[in-house]
Amino acid sequence: MIEVRLHGRGGQGVWTAANLLAMAAIREGKHAQSFPFFGPERLGAPILAFARISEKPIRVHCMIYRPDVVGVLDPTLIEPPVAEGIKEESILVLNSDKEPGELRE
Repeated sequence: MIEVRLHGRGGQGVWTAANLLAMAAIREGKHAQSFPFFGPERLGAPILAFARISEKPIRVHCMIYRPDVVGVLDPTLIEPPVAEGIKEESILVLNSDKEPGELRE
């Protein structure tokens, strides 16, 4: 199973991106789910969205704490919390104009 966690701000399409990822996987014959996580915040507040993709039915329905892929859509959110729970082999995709070396600091 591939687990994806996306970080962004309300109104940036984070939830839509997770949903599209899941729908694309379903069209390819895989099992998938997607869901957002946000509170009563207003437009522009930080939010999370999740997606799971698997060859087998997905029986777990909870937040993703150890993602295989983390995507950060808003560069102002690139801080240590976005890397929380990533594994050594996880993929981190950041929307930033900074060089990779700058981001590692």
